[in-house]
Amino acid sequence: MLRTLPDPVPPARHEIPPSYISRLATLHGLDVNGLWLQVTQPAYPGAGRRVVVPERLAALTGRSVHALAGAMPELRDPPPNWEMFRHQPQTGCHLCDARHPGGRVVRLLPHHAYVCLRHGTWIGPPDIDHPAVDLTRLPDIIDAQRRHLLVLRRYGWAATYDAVLTGLMLCAHMWSPEGRPSPFGRWDVWDDRLDVLIPFDREKQDYVGFSTSKLFAAVYPEAVALAPLIASPYWRRLAGGTEAEQARFFAEVAGRVTYPYSPPDRTGDAVAHWALSDSWRPPSRPLTTYTPGRVRGTLPGVAANRLARHEKSALWFSRLRRNQGRTLLFHGHLKPVLLRDGEPQYVKWEGTIWHSTRTDDQLKEQAAKMRRALEVTCSRLPHQRTETARSNFAEPPGRPLP
Repeated sequence: MLRTLPDPVPPARHEIPPSYISRLATLHGLDVNGLWLQVTQPAYPGAGRRVVVPERLAALTGRSVHALAGAMPELRDPPPNWEMFRHQPQTGCHLCDARHPGGRVVRLLPHHAYVCLRHGTWIGPPDIDHPAVDLTRLPDIIDAQRRHLLVLRRYGWAATYDAVLTGLMLCAHMWSPEGRPSPFGRWDVWDDRLDVLIPFDREKQDYVGFSTSKLFAAVYPEAVALAPLIASPYWRRLAGGTEAEQARFFAEVAGRVTYPYSPPDRTGDAVAHWALSDSWRPPSRPLTTYTPGRVRGTLPGVAANRLARHEKSALWFSRLRRNQGRTLLFHGHLKPVLLRDGEPQYVKWEGTIWHSTRTDDQLKEQAAKMRRALEVTCSRLPHQRTETARSNFAEPPGRPLP
């Protein structure tokens, strides 16, 4: 029988059980793995992966199962839809974590959590475990998180997840040397934000605070500005419609973010590719979902391949300080919208990135064939329905953003 710890601290919001148990063990001078074995059991007979038994953790902490499950999604019964959460736990806002003693707090955040609105800090997407970045000097990024939540409320998590990721992917393509607009427009704004997010350390003569996650922060407001167009069934229908309807869509995109390509030459255009090949498809889903339970109670450090990728990106940023869009396109966060439905499969990732800007005749023929096949099985395409009860299919263009 488990005895209640003398001073059990509460779990943090969205904290994973190994993180909470590790903090409890540290605060009480106990062995982490020993405590982990006491409050867990195999996921199924003979399994190495162990899951927490909520009743045992409640007995250990003196807190109700209901209270523990409210903070930790992994303890909920029935389990939540894991597709709504990132597949990879991460550290969150360091100012929020300061209220939770005992060591590092690791959380399983939902897809829409990019900014801590309580403290105004950047917390996502997951990257090297740098402390969260203060956004006091960049209020437009904080405001973008609020607009992101409004898009979520209007279109539901699946459409919003796809829309924001697609917006980030489009901005990454625009933030490349080939897409440099004239006048520079948003490029200058993104560079100015980087000066704040990743300042040059004069003493060390380097950008020591580099992380790819901060590059996502630089383009986040524009990605959220594009998200309602990508999530809205009305604008999706225009994007995949006649030339006149597409022209309205492209003009609306250009009104929200500097659009570097001029018609009729749209070769190598990620926006035109999305309108041609993806606007009529259902929203992309996460490629990987979170799996509850772990083999050990101790939390692993940063994986070697992630650390190597970070060091390589930091090196190129320090040398060139350009082509940040390419760094974003190589980050795993954009993989679900670059690799829709697992296709196409190229030997190298460069091929997938190149494919996401194709608008040639061969792709047009393939897209038309796939679209006809989808329309045969579903007269009203899945993306032409909102997940909320109120339909906005007849929403007029030019309406203010939600």
